[in-house]
Amino acid sequence: MKRKIVVDSAANMRALAGVDFVSVPLVIRTADKEYVDDANLDVLDMAETLSTYKGKSGTACPGVGDYLEAFGDADEVFCVTIISTLSGSYNSAMTAASQYMEENPGKKVYVLDSYSAGPEMKLLVEKILEGIKAEKDFETICKETNRYKENHTALLFCLENMRNLANNGRVKPAVAAIAGLLGIRAVGDVSVDGQIHPVEKCRGEKKAISSICKIMKQMGYRGGQVIVDHCNNFKAARALKEAIVAEYKEAKVRIEMTTGLCSFYAEKGGLMIGFVRNK
Repeated sequence: MKRKIVVDSAANMRALAGVDFVSVPLVIRTADKEYVDDANLDVLDMAETLSTYKGKSGTACPGVGDYLEAFGDADEVFCVTIISTLSGSYNSAMTAASQYMEENPGKKVYVLDSYSAGPEMKLLVEKILEGIKAEKDFETICKETNRYKENHTALLFCLENMRNLANNGRVKPAVAAIAGLLGIRAVGDVSVDGQIHPVEKCRGEKKAISSICKIMKQMGYRGGQVIVDHCNNFKAARALKEAIVAEYKEAKVRIEMTTGLCSFYAEKGGLMIGFVRNK
């Protein structure tokens, strides 16, 4: 039996060892250029270019055909998408799943709306992979992943700039204005209705890292797995890792880079933090 994991590129994943894996790219567009969020994209160059770009920009989700191609000939497909209220990727994947199963009786497709992006999507993917490696059945993997999402994973962000979020209707301009003003970082989360929700305004990196650690604890973090995705800001990501490990010696913290879509919204200097809560 052939099993496969499919994500959209908001997961910040290009590859995954131990399973047949595909990342379906979203697209970032400006008036001058189109950036396809795949392995050929120079993410740092895109982030640097967009940091000074003054024109209109936006994103486009994968189509139904893109997902059908990604599903290939797998018997069981596990698909994780960016939060549906911010993108049409989930709807495309659901339509593709229905068509795939109708055209291939007996084959199964599970589509999970992550209600998130980036590192939290990675945690969900790794939970699915754990089930596949343990040779659990399709329904069990789906149920356990849903339960894991509902009870144990979370996402925070720390942004130096929210211009692209505001320009694309993800936050109100007045909210976006707080980030980047006199060194202020916005630390917050994403609500279930897809709204970017700044929780605290912090002046400077040190205060922002302290705020992230405090909010993680309030949300139920007690040590364990953390993934920090950064947009050209390894220094801050490393400082956050050191702060977490200083309090929780057993913490397992990985630092990775954002890919195209998340770099567009997190912008240069941004951090995305996915972690496992105790609940």
